[in-house]
Amino acid sequence: MLNKHNKKAYRFFLFILCLIILCLFSAGRFLCVTESLTKADVIIVLSGGVGRVEKGVELYVAGYAPHILLSNSKESSSTTGDMYQTAIALGIPRHVIFTENEAQSTYQNAEYSLSIMKKQSYKSAIVVSSDFHMRRVKLLFDRIYKKSDIELSYVGSASGYNAKSWWSNRKSRVTTLNEYIKIIGNAFGYNGSEAKSTLNQINSWFD
Repeated sequence: MLNKHNKKAYRFFLFILCLIILCLFSAGRFLCVTESLTKADVIIVLSGGVGRVEKGVELYVAGYAPHILLSNSKESSSTTGDMYQTAIALGIPRHVIFTENEAQSTYQNAEYSLSIMKKQSYKSAIVVSSDFHMRRVKLLFDRIYKKSDIELSYVGSASGYNAKSWWSNRKSRVTTLNEYIKIIGNAFGYNGSEAKSTLNQINSWFD
């Protein structure tokens, strides 16, 4: 029979266990961020995933912004071609599209897009990326844009990621692990190629 001290320890253990289980179950949903939208000056679409340009085009057609900024626009986006070619193929006028072709990471997406935002004197933007990527996007963009007085909102595009049951298939498990490793790495100042190199090393442990 447990004494008073042991009962407290047991209850504390159960609390911690329940907390861990709750965090594990909600880990996928935490990664996905989609906010209520209002009209903005521009829609920023990040490279790196199928469906992102299509989501940006959807928002443009719906009238949420008069311009689109494609970050790392030369990256392949669909069978149509790179991000710029995909946007054109989907009917977006060339004169409303801004591009930059240097970003190699989410951190640089934020840095280089901010430079264009300032040059164009834009005060608001809708940021689009894959659903599972949005938590990290928000953390990095909010940090980079912190002193800019530019208002940001975030929308995720569907990627096939299973946020509710991320453990149910290998793709979602790997995606979840990668995103949390990247979030932790970004928090400690690892960005760009350095972060990707570290992530590849960690992933090799699980192969």
